[in-house]
Amino acid sequence: MKKLSVFIISFLLLKFSLILCSLAEDSCFWRIKHNEEDDGELRTDCGFILFTIPYPIEEGFYNTLIDFRIPTRKYEFFLVLLFATDEINRNPYILPNMSLIFSIISGMCFKTMNTIDFLYSPKNSFSKPPNYDCGTSSCDVALTGPSWTTSVKLTTYTTYPQIFFGPFHPILSDNVLFPYVCQVAHKDTCLPHAMVSLMLYFTWTWIGLVISDDDQGIQFLSDLRAEMQRKGICLAFVNVIPDSMQLYMAGAVIYDNQIMTSSAKVVVIYGEMNSTLEVSFRRWAYLGVQRIWVTTSQWDVITSKRDFSLDLFHGTVTFIHHHAKVPKFRNFVRTLNTSKYPVDISQMRTKWNFFNCSVSETNYSSMNHGSINTTLEWLSQHKFDMVLSEEGYNLYNAVYAVAHSYHEIIFQQVESQHIANHTGIFHDCHQMASLLKKRVFTNPVGELVDMNLRQKLCGNYDIYNIWNFPQGFGLKVKIGDYSHYFPQSQQLHISEDLEWATGATSVYMDQCVSCPNDQYSNAEHTLCLQRHVSFLAYGDPLGMTLACMSVCFSALTALVLVAFVKYNDTPIVKANNRILSYILLISITFCFLCSLLFIGHPNIVTCILQQTTFGVFFTVAVSTVLAKTITVVLAFKLTTPGRRMRGMLLSGATNFVIPICVLVQVILCGIWLATSPPFIDTDTHSEQGQIIIMCHKGSVIAFHFVLGYLGSLALGSFTVAFLARNLPDKFNEAKFLTFSMLVFCSVWVTFLPVYHSTKGKVMVAVEVFSILASSAGLLGCIFAPKCYVILIRPYSNSLQKYMDKLRY
Repeated sequence: MKKLSVFIISFLLLKFSLILCSLAEDSCFWRIKHNEEDDGELRTDCGFILFTIPYPIEEGFYNTLIDFRIPTRKYEFFLVLLFATDEINRNPYILPNMSLIFSIISGMCFKTMNTIDFLYSPKNSFSKPPNYDCGTSSCDVALTGPSWTTSVKLTTYTTYPQIFFGPFHPILSDNVLFPYVCQVAHKDTCLPHAMVSLMLYFTWTWIGLVISDDDQGIQFLSDLRAEMQRKGICLAFVNVIPDSMQLYMAGAVIYDNQIMTSSAKVVVIYGEMNSTLEVSFRRWAYLGVQRIWVTTSQWDVITSKRDFSLDLFHGTVTFIHHHAKVPKFRNFVRTLNTSKYPVDISQMRTKWNFFNCSVSETNYSSMNHGSINTTLEWLSQHKFDMVLSEEGYNLYNAVYAVAHSYHEIIFQQVESQHIANHTGIFHDCHQMASLLKKRVFTNPVGELVDMNLRQKLCGNYDIYNIWNFPQGFGLKVKIGDYSHYFPQSQQLHISEDLEWATGATSVYMDQCVSCPNDQYSNAEHTLCLQRHVSFLAYGDPLGMTLACMSVCFSALTALVLVAFVKYNDTPIVKANNRILSYILLISITFCFLCSLLFIGHPNIVTCILQQTTFGVFFTVAVSTVLAKTITVVLAFKLTTPGRRMRGMLLSGATNFVIPICVLVQVILCGIWLATSPPFIDTDTHSEQGQIIIMCHKGSVIAFHFVLGYLGSLALGSFTVAFLARNLPDKFNEAKFLTFSMLVFCSVWVTFLPVYHSTKGKVMVAVEVFSILASSAGLLGCIFAPKCYVILIRPYSNSLQKYMDKLRY
């Protein structure tokens, strides 16, 4: 809270003098923008063409080339182009004996998209038939921005190279879709980490988020949410604003209520200006929504509302890619030759201008006790000082990238003696685009610009706070910076000059507190509610159904056992070793009953018995089936057995298969219980507002070893029974054993992926159902045909009748 107080109090109007006195020249500047005529309008884009001429620029050249009916928000772009081209034309080492000039694509700074559609319509001379070359044309480079949609639109009509100087957009980096487009801005790879670092510094733990409904917005949401979760910061709400104006207007009231009723005082905005997101932002400003807006440089806007509020939570924090200052630009604007560049400087200064804080160092005391009107009068007495925005600096670098590329092409052509005197016309667009994408140069302010690495490297950020005042005035203060390449503890730096407010009145802000494990947050994230305890209970419909199935199947198995005992002297019971049949029926009964251990409130005893009884009884059942299949093979395959084989068969040596197999399983279960036994666990994530109590397997590896051992026994039984399936005899059950093992293996093979894809009570129910299904498969496939003969067709259960049938 102390750091939060420092941040908020530092921007109070009554303490302007202390700020101006303490902050350094590099970290603070004033801006004035009077934007009445811009209210309610979305930003449009500009398109410029850069080309060369083999002679100096004449006086008044731009009077005929450019219509200077410039939109308010585009003054900076024109000033940057005028300055950059003038600076290049004065440089004897870049494009010697040539002049670099620019032209605006007609109408491109106003209704941009409509202008493009008109210029390149089939009725207009700008349009060319697809896949046709209508003569040789020049290949000059276009500069487009600040919205990426302009570049996308132009690409559908033209194939000349473009440099996009707006914020980086991933879609434009696709070399397949846009081979002639390159970007000069840095990608916001580290922006989520930078924003979360600022949140941690000021202890902002309850954050709202507003994004545009596109791939870039959703990706930012994913990255920011992951970073916030790692640092224990909570999202109060997420507003995803659709791109369609019709869809937005249909849900505008919902978006308004969500942000107005939320207790979150800090809201992150990420998305494009000139979109429904900007409409939403302006709507909230009109409705009087006052928050700390954390966003990027393109949202560096000043509202023109006349009212002024000292509400502590009011302002904009912007993350701007760090760039060097261009000191010559300031002097260029101050000494601009209006006869050469027909720009209305007086009007432009009221539209887009900046005050430097350093000029007020000697006069700060005069505003210490001043009113709002006094402050504005004080502002008007000071000099204007131009400062480039991020987009303006990108445009500045884009002009130099084009100039260096033109210079290299001319040098290559002259060196290879293709031409004697270059006329400044270029025809190979592919070569030009390739050079632009690979261009590496050092701009006049000493920054290394690598066009190929802009999307790969994390950019450094300057962090500014913007405060709106009446009459369209605004204060913009640099409060810190962020660099990803420093050690983690030093990546974020907040200006120490703000520490003057230490000990000031604290400000309350809703905190995000993590609820205990036995509680959960309500929909508004304002209260922690008690979770309801849940488990696969007998009272639940699912638990009751599974319990009834278990009891019914076990009772049915007991009835089959009674029938076999009653008719124990009949051929169909005696033919396949009735002792093994009794053991198999008893083990199947216990297999059905062991599923009841999975239902009801778990405790440590049931958790241990669940897995051990399941593993042991199923091992008895499957090993019994294996013993029966071996008995069938020995009885029918050994037609001329030796004395040893006959002795093994008559002595019942195959019965030792069961204890040996069970002993191995008991050893595996013993190791399991000794190393990592099952225990009671809770699941608070599968169902909202529920604590699911369940038995944890303990060692997942041991659990899969038990299943794997059962699977190997079943596979062995299936293989042996399959080999004996065609042996002759009325009472041969090899086919039934084969099919039963096929069902058994199918159930448990299906169980594994389904089990691992479910959670909570459903996961327990899947295991219980698999136990019941596999047990029912053994019972039905092996004993159903025999019970049919014993109970329905008793006349077939006679050895004499079978012998008479063979005789005749």
